Amino acid sequence: MTGLLLICFATAAYCLVAQKLSSTVLTAPMIFIALGAVLSSSGLMSQEASETLLHPVAEIALIILLFLDAAQIDLSALRIRHTWPVRMLTIGLPLSIAFGTVAAMVLFPEWPIVAAALIASILAATDAALGQAVVTHPDVPMRPRRALTVESGLNDGLALPAVLLFASLTVVHTEQAGTDWIIFVAMQLLLGPLTGGAVGAIGGSVFLRAKAANLTTDLYEGPGVLALAGVAYLGATLVGGNGFISAFIAGLSFGGLVKGRCKFIFEFTEGEGQLLSWSAFLLLGAAMVPEAISYLTWQMLAFILLSLFVVRPLAIYLSLVGTDASPTTRVFFGWFGPRGLASALFALLVVDQIADDLADQILYTAINAVSISALLHGVTAAPLARRYGRKTSRMHPCPETQKIDGSARPVITRTT
Repeated sequence: MTGLLLICFATAAYCLVAQKLSSTVLTAPMIFIALGAVLSSSGLMSQEASETLLHPVAEIALIILLFLDAAQIDLSALRIRHTWPVRMLTIGLPLSIAFGTVAAMVLFPEWPIVAAALIASILAATDAALGQAVVTHPDVPMRPRRALTVESGLNDGLALPAVLLFASLTVVHTEQAGTDWIIFVAMQLLLGPLTGGAVGAIGGSVFLRAKAANLTTDLYEGPGVLALAGVAYLGATLVGGNGFISAFIAGLSFGGLVKGRCKFIFEFTEGEGQLLSWSAFLLLGAAMVPEAISYLTWQMLAFILLSLFVVRPLAIYLSLVGTDASPTTRVFFGWFGPRGLASALFALLVVDQIADDLADQILYTAINAVSISALLHGVTAAPLARRYGRKTSRMHPCPETQKIDGSARPVITRTT
């Protein structure tokens, strides 16, 4: 009871000063992960109870946010200035997985190569929530904001198939599971997108017809959209597909049809979605962080730091070679790829399928990476965004790199 009281008090207190804190080195994920760890370590919050709650809360958060993130992608605007995010997703993401695999093979020589590729794929997923000051800071020009928000919105959905593939191959390698896992992952990767595409297209068409006939209002759109995300997830699970991929593809399909005509998509992400994400981070801190820290080895720490400081920055830098992105922009994009809720949940989803000793190492590596990323990216987000914005404005004083007011929404947003 005392722990719940402190959580409610801390949440209310944070909301009262959130605008002020947004310009400091303190971010919501950092605060709530730390709060959860402190409550768990002090005995005010049960670690077992937190772990029980973590799975459903994190899964629900990821389902909804995958759907809403994808639904917010303005594909027509993306086609106008698509080079940066497309390069980062189609070249930078595979390079991140490849470089991360090499790093894991060097630091964990006892691991099979598929396990090294698995942890690299898990840490290739990024989360803009841990560096929110970057995509909301008024000094950062519109085009870099748009590129980062598009990349972070699509990144975790595109990384998930790789996670599922390498998880299945890890099981085959460690348990000689035959061809069953290959069939399983093939169904996951095929039926998930098919189900999501169908649900999003049908849902979007019905939504537009209902709007045109004045059968619904803004008041009722919200529950309908959340239910549609649930239909995509559960429908894919029912037929043997992956529900998370389905939710992501459903969001893309739905958003492409409604094209900004559903206000709830933005309002939930900026309101209730924040609370859902904070709850997941708090439970992550309470259920996993204290134990994960106790398992932190120098090899694990070295791999995490390489992933943050070398693997992604190098992959993103190389992916933007040949574009009009300046070296400063390439370095900026490379650094701001925080590891967050998606990486933690991806690890939680696959560890039950893998041999215990290897599963623990993969899980704790992911959890420690999220904690360290929350600290490093949270501390650097506001000051580096300010410095980058000022330097970019001096270098390129043109309309494309104009600052926009902090209250305005970029063409494509993600604020969770």
